[in-house]
Amino acid sequence: MRILLLGSGGREHALAWKINQSVWANPLYIAPGNAGTAQCGKNVLLDITDFDAIGNFCLSEKIEMVIVGPEEPLVKGLYDYFKSNEGLQKIYFIGPSKNGAQLEGSKAFAKAFMQRHKVPTAKYREFDASSFEEGVHYVKEHPLPVVLKADGLAAGKGVIICQTSVEAVSEFELMLQKAKFGEASRKVVVEEFLEGIELSVFVLTDGKNYLLLPEAKDYKRIGEGDTGLNTGGMGAVSPVPFASPPFMQKVERKIIKPTIDGLHKEEIDYKGFLFFGLINVNGEPYVIEYNCRLGDPETEVVIPRLETDLVGLFVAATQQELDTVKLTVDEKSAATVMAVSHGYPGIYEKGFEIRGLKKADNKNFFIFHSGTKQDGGRILTNGGRVLCVTSYGKNIKGAVANSLAILEKIDFDGMYYRSDIGYEFK
Repeated sequence: MRILLLGSGGREHALAWKINQSVWANPLYIAPGNAGTAQCGKNVLLDITDFDAIGNFCLSEKIEMVIVGPEEPLVKGLYDYFKSNEGLQKIYFIGPSKNGAQLEGSKAFAKAFMQRHKVPTAKYREFDASSFEEGVHYVKEHPLPVVLKADGLAAGKGVIICQTSVEAVSEFELMLQKAKFGEASRKVVVEEFLEGIELSVFVLTDGKNYLLLPEAKDYKRIGEGDTGLNTGGMGAVSPVPFASPPFMQKVERKIIKPTIDGLHKEEIDYKGFLFFGLINVNGEPYVIEYNCRLGDPETEVVIPRLETDLVGLFVAATQQELDTVKLTVDEKSAATVMAVSHGYPGIYEKGFEIRGLKKADNKNFFIFHSGTKQDGGRILTNGGRVLCVTSYGKNIKGAVANSLAILEKIDFDGMYYRSDIGYEFK
């Protein structure tokens, strides 16, 4: 099957690595990809938001399946573009419709959807420029801390937890009246703060049925002990020790099933991954957010634990036949540790040679590239998050130790990584 995978991060390298093992996949194209995905297929220089260019490539290369990694093309309606084009509509497409992608693209849409289908989540109100004064009063009177969320996509930066009313009102004004997050904050969701421990849960759904993938926990802060600025993710572990069978049964019964049933009931086209950002509050799961794709770096621990042919699952999803297939998961623990550029998540330089990659090569470890590029025989840094090392272990402590041992063999100027990923579970 001729496959095109869209994206260029660690998530896409992990997906490409898994797809490349499938009996279905030949050839595999990745657009635009990175130095790591080039080892799994052929990189293609395409802009993931240039729908015409993507469509023309699919027609010229007789692509049979498109898999979308990141959220932006989905929120902008790539699925709808394919389904409205006679030459493209028969291509298997993994990713939701524009309407389905609003679960991530609009916080207000997602909260209203949860409310309609009685999915447990934090209490909230939404405001825009026309209700600014009412919003200021609401924020002033809201119990602290209070959470402010830009409604639209804000590159992971649109959520602010305010500890004082003065801060909350100031940020609310910046978001709505000063466009702090651009178009994303034309509407703001004000939400109660939930105290608990977070985890990420994923399903692959055909819009009616679903398969529950391994859960994961990621680590967003740049510094050891979860300190410092938020990042795109400094590492992840799977499974999550507190996600016991009774807890996960609650997650399925109270959150996943009502969500999938809601998609089906509202006739929302959704064939792809759905990410549930959850928080465990005294043993009860609540939804913090939906994402319309896999998380990163959680993908780098979830995908290696899947033993089932991934492309076969995708085909079943496109035919709304996920209820006829079985998912097999490796029982071993997996941990990934991300190596980032000096200065990230702030200003950083690119173009440094990455050394030691071949020395670290081993079938028991996986080096997934994120921000890298090929330069002749050299691989250079090309982003804030550069690469991550995923390892198996008998437990999380062992898996993390194995990844750290490999990272010690890899080097680039200014390289930094956290050595305490999974610290609560050791």
